Amino acid sequence: MPDVDGFDEFYRGSRQRLLGFVYVLTGNLAEAQDAVQEAYIRAWQRWSTVRGYDDPEAWLRVVASRIAVSRWRSLRSRARAYLRHGAEDSVPGPNTDTVEVVAALRRLPEEQRVAIALYYLVGMPVAEVARQTEAPVGTVKARLSRGRAALAELLTVVDLEEPADA
Repeated sequence: MPDVDGFDEFYRGSRQRLLGFVYVLTGNLAEAQDAVQEAYIRAWQRWSTVRGYDDPEAWLRVVASRIAVSRWRSLRSRARAYLRHGAEDSVPGPNTDTVEVVAALRRLPEEQRVAIALYYLVGMPVAEVARQTEAPVGTVKARLSRGRAALAELLTVVDLEEPADA
């Protein structure tokens, strides 16, 4: 594990300047944040060496700008390939049932949602779901049961029309 001496202070003292620098380079805050995060990860992994440099922040600026440029080149290459080969066949959007199920799943507690996703979507047995979630098998079974019951309630379609023979 890298030596943490001074890294937190270095991070706090340089993060805003570095983010501003990379943001100016990219013009995109999300891209800048990603590049800066990756640069700090690399600095953390090599901190015992980087902290000994005359200007660790300069090293970090170079790394972050190279990461940003690399991502830009990758996007540019994808755009060129797109122009050469045309658009991919369009993928149909989700049907209304899928949208409703996803919306209902979002309303479940996270533990139930994860158990249902692992069991039904990934196809894991209950014991493996328990291992993945670090929960007892009985707890996973309860989460699945409660999650199914909640989904059934959330997905119940109420017919608002009057019965024909009323």
